[in-house]
Amino acid sequence: QVQLVESGGGLVQAGGSLRLSCVASRSSLNFNVMGWFRQAPGKQRELVAVFLIGGSTNYADSMKGRFTISRDNAKNTMYLQMNSLKPEDTAVYYCGARLVGYSDYVWGQGTQVTVSS
Repeated sequence: QVQLVESGGGLVQAGGSLRLSCVASRSSLNFNVMGWFRQAPGKQRELVAVFLIGGSTNYADSMKGRFTISRDNAKNTMYLQMNSLKPEDTAVYYCGARLVGYSDYVWGQGTQVTVSS
């Protein structure tokens, strides 16, 4: 069983920055997809940024240039650096991962990010 634990959310003013962290109970090498997703009230969960197998990254268009995904394999930890935050970035941010050989995602509990105008 895999566990993902997010941290780093909070309240920030528009234009500010936050860094989210996700600690996995297994090495990220066990995942063929691992990344960040978010869900705003009344909306579906959407992709923010992910690592794909082989280490390539994929970002949602609205996050390109503002958000950066990174990871420290030695610490089984993934990060999301969020800069130039906007009120529309307000959401619960989830760490999600899909194990090699499995079709379902494993999710963390989520961390709230609120951006005030």
